[in-house]
Amino acid sequence: MKMDPAAPHAPPLCFRSLRETDLPRVMEIERASFSTPWRDTTFRGLLLRGDTDLLAADRAGRLVGYAVCWTVVDQAELGNVAVDPAERGHGVGAALVDQAVRAVAARGAEELFLEVRESNLSAQSVYVRKGFEVVGRRRSYYAEPKEDALVMRLHIHPNH
Repeated sequence: MKMDPAAPHAPPLCFRSLRETDLPRVMEIERASFSTPWRDTTFRGLLLRGDTDLLAADRAGRLVGYAVCWTVVDQAELGNVAVDPAERGHGVGAALVDQAVRAVAARGAEELFLEVRESNLSAQSVYVRKGFEVVGRRRSYYAEPKEDALVMRLHIHPNH
């Protein structure tokens, strides 16, 4: 479990693996974060996979965010990052990205990819600060509302 002093006046942020008992809270955050949220069954299936890291950000015993990434040989994908709306803007998402990079680096990934809505400038800003670069576009990738996704990539260095 790693601590992060992102919010100095709040209890510290701790990181751990996501657990099945977290899923009701995950679904609350998921529905508050995305117009087409993943299903509970999707998370349950991911919990069973050996190539997937499901990371939880916890503050004072309450789940405040999570990230999901998977690795295949030397490439990884950051499939989902979500933060409780009340915790946004306090570094939780950025800290989860850091945790995801560490997790996939430990599995031997050399590149980490993600898709982000073209209009999601706050997320893009976090990713750019973390070293991601735009390498492509997926036309009409998102529904509700229909929108392109930007494909971003991070080259992972051995010291991550």
